[in-house]
Amino acid sequence: MSNILIIEDERNVAEILKAYLEKEGYKVYCKDKGLEALELFCKVDFKLVILDLMLPDIDGEDVCGALRRMSDVYIFMLTAKVALSDKIRGLNIGADEYLTKPFSPRELVARVNALFRRVSSERKNIIIFDDGKLEINKDTRSVKLNGKNIIFTPNEFDILYVLAKNKGKVLAREQLIEIVFGLDFDGYDRTIDVHIKNIRKKIEQDTKSPRYIVTVTKIGYKFGEEL
Repeated sequence: MSNILIIEDERNVAEILKAYLEKEGYKVYCKDKGLEALELFCKVDFKLVILDLMLPDIDGEDVCGALRRMSDVYIFMLTAKVALSDKIRGLNIGADEYLTKPFSPRELVARVNALFRRVSSERKNIIIFDDGKLEINKDTRSVKLNGKNIIFTPNEFDILYVLAKNKGKVLAREQLIEIVFGLDFDGYDRTIDVHIKNIRKKIEQDTKSPRYIVTVTKIGYKFGEEL
C-alpha cells in the first residue's frame, strides 16, 4: 500500500480526494497547513504528495521547494492558477504534475494510478534493501549505498545481483560460477571468495559481521534475510 499526502485547505476537496484514493487502495493522509504537512512528511514514507498552492500559513510553492530539497517524492500540484507561466514555474520548482481547479477527481485518480503503474514498471529491475540504503539497478548496472554510487567491477556486480535476486537462498560457489561466469569458466571455485571479499569491503559496515552477504559454512553464500 502506497502512502499519499494531500495538502489542501479546502476540506471538501480533501475529503473527496481522500475517499476516491482510498477506494483504490491507497493510504491517505490529509493536512490543511503547509508547516504541519512538512512535519508529517518527515515521519511517514510518502510516495506521492498532492499539493494545493493556496495554503493559509505558507505558500504552496515554498512547500514544494522544501519537499524537493528533502526527497524525490512525486508531487502533484493543485491550483486555481491557470496561466502557462504559473504551470512552468510549478514544474521548474519540482512538481511532476500540474492540475488546475476545478478538476475531476476521477481524472486525478487515473493519473495517480498511471504514475504508480509506471513507477512499478520502471523499478522491476531495481532491487532495494534495508529501507532504501542499498539499491542495485540491473539496467544501469549500478549500486548505491546510502545514496552514494559505489564502483563495482562487472564480475562483482553480477555476483551481488545474483545473490540479491535470490535473497535468503543459499547458493553454492559452483552455482555462482555457473550463473556468473558460465560452464566454460577455467578457474577454481575460490575465485568467488575473492570477489565476495571485495564486495563486502564496498557495502558492509563490518566485514567480519556482514549484514548483506552471509557465509554458509561448507556450502557457499546467501543474501542475508534479516535486513
